[in-house]
Amino acid sequence: MADCATMKDKLDIVRDWLPRYTGLPLEAFGGYVLLTNFIGYLERFCALTGATIVDRERPMPCANANGLTMIDFGMGSPNAATVMDLLSAVMPKAALFLGKCGGLKKKNRLGDLILPIAAIRGEGTSNDYLPPEVPALPAFQLQRGVSTMIRDLGHDYWTGTVFTTNRRVWEFDQDFKAYLRTLRCMAIDMETATIFAAGFANRIPSGALLLVSDQPMVPEGVKTAESDAEVRAKYVEDHIRIGIEALKLVRRNGRSMKHLRFEDELE
Repeated sequence: MADCATMKDKLDIVRDWLPRYTGLPLEAFGGYVLLTNFIGYLERFCALTGATIVDRERPMPCANANGLTMIDFGMGSPNAATVMDLLSAVMPKAALFLGKCGGLKKKNRLGDLILPIAAIRGEGTSNDYLPPEVPALPAFQLQRGVSTMIRDLGHDYWTGTVFTTNRRVWEFDQDFKAYLRTLRCMAIDMETATIFAAGFANRIPSGALLLVSDQPMVPEGVKTAESDAEVRAKYVEDHIRIGIEALKLVRRNGRSMKHLRFEDELE
């Protein structure tokens, strides 16, 4: 671990900070990473795999199982950006975000899966990583692996764009809802665009599989304690299982996840 005198560049910093945030030594990280922002997901991951949470008191608790590491990084785009920066210390072959989202279409139902083809950068954090003209895109090969595993496990999914925002409480705001309708997005969340953008900036192939946990465009669809408990009980385990099996599939296939070449100059 670096001392203060040697913390001269980003790599020095993230190699020191990743174990500090997670409690896991660098050499113990798996080559494939599942990201979540719910401790319940991490607990369920452990129940499914036999893993144990390394240190619950850390800012980003994690668990390891069979070459996969799941990290609970917390809520919102700053935390999403931070975990992608920190992961540059170990450069995983793929990082898949298992997040919850609000369904913006009438056809969305609780428990639906959404496989984003892109994310709209409405959060602002990603502007520290890429110019605003650059779209937030997932790694195609990773998303293709997730798609295959969803169908292999007997589920279905929607594709589309997700709008990522910093606002958590907006369900009352009719002007914001009208704006969302103009964007024609499938879903809204607080992390996906940041993970895609910061992942690309850090040269980490990144993807996402989102679970519809509420329907915030209508008053009766706003998330409540009761509806959230229903989602946890009925749908979360399948969500995690798909993520685990998708990364195993990607690992077995052995293909590069780099959908775009991470080059510093134009060719």
